[in-house]
Amino acid sequence: MHRAFLRGAGFSADDVRRTPVIGIANSASDLNPCNKGLAYLVKHVKRGVRDAGGLPLEFPTITISEPFTRPTSLYLRNLMSMDVEEMINVSPIDGVVLMGGCDKTVPAQLMGAVSANKPAVMLTAGPRPTSCHRGNDAITVDDAWPFCDNRRLGKVDDEEWLEFEGNLNTDVGTCNVMGTASTMAAIAEVLGFSLPESSFAGATSDARADLAYRTGVEAVLAVRREQLPADLITLGALENAFRTLVAIGGSTNGVIHLEAIAGRAGLHIGRERFRDWSHTTPYLANVRPGGACTLPQFEEAGGLGGVLSRITDLLHLDAATADGSTLGERLAAVTQISHEAIAERDAPLSPRGSIVMLHGNLAPGGAVLKTVGVDDPAMFTHRGRVVVFDGLDDLNERIDSPDLDVDADSILVLRGLGPVGSRGMPEVGHIPVPAKLMREGVTEMVRISDARMSGTSTGIVVLHTSPEAAVGGPLAYLRTGDEVLLDAETGRLEHFVDEAEFFAREPYRPADPPTRGFAKLHVEHVMQAEYGCDFDFLRATEIAE
Repeated sequence: MHRAFLRGAGFSADDVRRTPVIGIANSASDLNPCNKGLAYLVKHVKRGVRDAGGLPLEFPTITISEPFTRPTSLYLRNLMSMDVEEMINVSPIDGVVLMGGCDKTVPAQLMGAVSANKPAVMLTAGPRPTSCHRGNDAITVDDAWPFCDNRRLGKVDDEEWLEFEGNLNTDVGTCNVMGTASTMAAIAEVLGFSLPESSFAGATSDARADLAYRTGVEAVLAVRREQLPADLITLGALENAFRTLVAIGGSTNGVIHLEAIAGRAGLHIGRERFRDWSHTTPYLANVRPGGACTLPQFEEAGGLGGVLSRITDLLHLDAATADGSTLGERLAAVTQISHEAIAERDAPLSPRGSIVMLHGNLAPGGAVLKTVGVDDPAMFTHRGRVVVFDGLDDLNERIDSPDLDVDADSILVLRGLGPVGSRGMPEVGHIPVPAKLMREGVTEMVRISDARMSGTSTGIVVLHTSPEAAVGGPLAYLRTGDEVLLDAETGRLEHFVDEAEFFAREPYRPADPPTRGFAKLHVEHVMQAEYGCDFDFLRATEIAE
């Protein structure tokens, strides 16, 4: 009956007897410009599957675009993972090609594939090209943040605002810096799902089209060698992935996604491992937004292989790659070149990785801090009086008020935007510096939130503070005027209010929870950030700590 129905769809008698059958989970959509190019690349994937002897059958899944999804794309990551898992499980396929790109589509597909556990390879969408604006010929997406600040200050008029809108993104593809999409593409590669050196080829380049073809071929070979996703997700492979993240200055969002992927394979990484791995990994990639170079320059310097080949002593070289070789075999073939986009091991940009794990009485479950691309590193150790904002409406109403009681030493706190409080932790933790301070020349402040921030953002921003305010975490009891200490060197995040007095206060209370649909399911089952914000019922039934 399978063959008969496929014959009705136009497949030949020869086609329907090809084996293995390779499903292609494609997240291309008009509502996702980052993934739009996958609609073109899929034809190369299909050709690769056919040339390797298999039968390609494309199917759609839901898609998630960070700029187009409200309140945030993370809200739908677990739903997309369920979609991918169920389609893989219920369909008569032997293996699958995962096609994703934008921030949450890649981890969603990996999570679903690990849970379904049929052979899976991944093709990421690739970054869009850099662009130009009024004499600057290297515009990348992170240029939007200072441009928006200048708009708030009245330094950008309507004409330039409209012009910049058309210049910022000039083609399809993911964000063209080391943001979350690029970070997750690198993680997918290091975990053994995407082909070696596939992470940063341009979205519409010939190299990306060739990768699409070879991914189709590799999907057939992965089925024949029975390379299962759950076998790829070992603690060693996860360590490789996180060391990669902090060596390239990747997104804080990668911490959440790695923990969620680990949970699907029955593993829990935990704050202590993350801390130790980052503490012993040098930061090497001088790439925007944390560094000075563009992704094309990074590719010229040797790309991901150029970084990993410099830290082989820190990696588990027996880990599998997507083409069946080991990571050690792949890196042994890398020729290192000298280039400003990749620092040498004996002269790193920093001797420690780009992510600091925090802990203290303000964050018993932990928090994260990205340490690259900041204006004033001295503020990594800072004690100050907090100014608290209760949600986005409060922030937007007061942040630029001339009457806001704030100075350059203040610490800005935004709460109520964790996985429960705002259904998915929107990327708003990068609280803007108040306009009146910006006019005085202040460009950096310590900021603390239970939200996330975009991988394209930088600054001294404490994120993922857990437990979040909406479930009664310490942030719920903090008041404007309290003193808080951030000490990135020791990993401390603490307040100085007497504990009895602190918890005797009336806490911040979130809005009434949703009563129907996926929103209700999300609020009732989403876990906190230190468990990857996955749903409790989607994790493996037994978790190894």
